[in-house]
Amino acid sequence: MLEIKNISITFNPNTPNEVKALDDVSLTIDEGSFVTVLGTNGSGKSTLLNALAGNFIPDKGSIVLDGTDITRWHEHQRAKYIGRVFQNPFSGTAPDMSIAENISLASRRGLGRGLGWALHVRTLSQYREKIKSLNMGLEERLDNPIGKLSGGQRQALTLLMATWRKPKLLLLDEHTAALDPKTANKVIQLTEEIIQRDRLTTLMVTHSMQQAVNLGNRIIMMHNGKIAYDFEAEEKKRLKVNDLLSLFDEIRRKEQMDSSIAEMLQSNYV
Repeated sequence: MLEIKNISITFNPNTPNEVKALDDVSLTIDEGSFVTVLGTNGSGKSTLLNALAGNFIPDKGSIVLDGTDITRWHEHQRAKYIGRVFQNPFSGTAPDMSIAENISLASRRGLGRGLGWALHVRTLSQYREKIKSLNMGLEERLDNPIGKLSGGQRQALTLLMATWRKPKLLLLDEHTAALDPKTANKVIQLTEEIIQRDRLTTLMVTHSMQQAVNLGNRIIMMHNGKIAYDFEAEEKKRLKVNDLLSLFDEIRRKEQMDSSIAEMLQSNYV
């Protein structure tokens, strides 16, 4: 279970460039839940993932993962429990190292290190068998530098690496946004298969409302650093893409109305 309690993050505080990226956000996610996170640019969705990953430490509030308070833990301390796939297919891997070497690093995440052969026949056979499940023909290319692969192949491998040790929390940061539609669909299919198979607790940030509707058991829509809408279970199942579009329009209209009221009040005091 993931418990986020009243976390706030402000960038450039007490300056003209102050931005409240997260504003008193609270959220509880049950073990095995697959949550999609929507929001316009600047809504706070990526900041939320970065706070969970340890890139940003909240100004206040707490983050508790499976009963352990990780609020002040740095990114490397959380790596044992959290897997992440980035938007850029060339992030999260060592491009000049081979597929096998990258997988070897992922398979040892969070474990003690020592001297010894990282790759031997039995290990390579295990890697080959797991990579074969991607159905991309990469199991016979273990010696290839991962940087020479296509974006889709690399993203599929990054997903495999992030979930190799079945993390307590999987973070997907628009991980298909840079792919062409056909490849994106393939990676999404793999994503769903892995999450369902291993019952991984997952947060997936996406700009695709179709993905949000089709995937997972919960949708969260963020705006101005807050959770604007939260749909679960049957309510989530009934949602269509047009429903989400209407909600975005409603948020924009309210924002415009608030802005107009603020301008009117300001003019009355001039």
